[in-house]
Amino acid sequence: MLDLLIKNARYAVTSNKKNEILEGVSIGIKDGKIAYIGTEAPDAKTIFDATDKLISPGLINSHTHLGMSLLRGWAEGVNLQGFLERVWAAEGAIMDEATCELGTELGALEALLSGTTTTMDMYLNPVATHRGAVRVGLRHIAGPIFFDFPGLDGLQWSQRIERAHQWPAELAKIGGPFIPTYFMPHSTYTDSPENLTEVAAIAKALGARIHLHVSETEAENADVQTRYSKSPTEVCRDTGILDVPTIFGHGVHLSDSDMKIAASKGTSVGHCPGSNLKLGSGLARFNEMRKAGITVGLGTDSCSSSNDLDMFSVMRMAAHVVALRQSPADVDLTSIVRAATIEAAKAVGLGDRVGSIEIGKEADLIALDLHAAHLTPVHDVNALLVFAAGRGDVTDVWVAGDQVVAKRQSTKIDLTDLIKRVNLRVKALEPLK
Repeated sequence: MLDLLIKNARYAVTSNKKNEILEGVSIGIKDGKIAYIGTEAPDAKTIFDATDKLISPGLINSHTHLGMSLLRGWAEGVNLQGFLERVWAAEGAIMDEATCELGTELGALEALLSGTTTTMDMYLNPVATHRGAVRVGLRHIAGPIFFDFPGLDGLQWSQRIERAHQWPAELAKIGGPFIPTYFMPHSTYTDSPENLTEVAAIAKALGARIHLHVSETEAENADVQTRYSKSPTEVCRDTGILDVPTIFGHGVHLSDSDMKIAASKGTSVGHCPGSNLKLGSGLARFNEMRKAGITVGLGTDSCSSSNDLDMFSVMRMAAHVVALRQSPADVDLTSIVRAATIEAAKAVGLGDRVGSIEIGKEADLIALDLHAAHLTPVHDVNALLVFAAGRGDVTDVWVAGDQVVAKRQSTKIDLTDLIKRVNLRVKALEPLK
């Protein structure tokens, strides 16, 4: 007997190899995995009536900083450099371990309520952030952060290395939905080649993956080129970073040569069009990266650079960027949806587990209510998802078969209590305004 039957969905967007969109379909879940897809109604302990609903794989945010939800709207009207200066001052004032955990709870809840089930989250105090996200029910990819300097968490390099070795045990202790092991050096402009080489060696020894910012701005490229006579991608190649599975955050200004290197190494990119547009960082070459053989997922970046964690708006902006850089005819809506689902899953190292509706995959699923004026009529389901649907249409969310959102409410934590705790903590920022 199934544990759950999602019955009679109007549509199921599978993101499978054939990009099938099924109609009038039911999806069965057993032991956290998809065990049935069809039009029958096998026995199940629980029935979820999906009449007039669209079922999709949970969306996957391939680059974000959830704890920065506490700094939403803090740095407006600035480019990346101005953003970092303002935000790092605020983080220095409040972002201790407890506050990082609180901010990540808030970000994780926002993500889940908007249909995102997995996030690639680079932030300070990852033990605390992971604990907070798991509490809310998110599939939360985190990892130790690396800077050459002590940074906002005050850690010396030797302490960072020690925490890297401890990270697999910390993950086991916290539990939660499965995630790959990741190490997260910030960038090639905050981590020296010598230190990146050390991180790469440890990652290789421990079977970990790597996530870092690469070529977010032209200024970053120029800075790294001045220092090392190399592009950020070339630094990553020459330090061994690309000898382990790696995902770049942003990749806005990857050259043709950079793309060739990344593709040859199996490196992926987390494309964040909203943040890149808001900070004036540039227009990433989404189609060109894919054509070069790079797996591209979509991401929001942080709430303080893009102001929300809405992956539906990210899909829309990703499509608009392609239309602007190339032409509307170059916008492939299927590829946009896949970049928020199965391609993002592959990019973060979870392609064999989540990102599509297929037998044997873990049941990370979302339900959207199609009984809405703005979703009527439906001529093209992918166009509906990219250009019309939004996070407010998400009603129910499952992560590994566990229903973490029911009727637009978290099943794990109390929103009113969370809002109260957040508003109390951010009062400490008042002197900085």
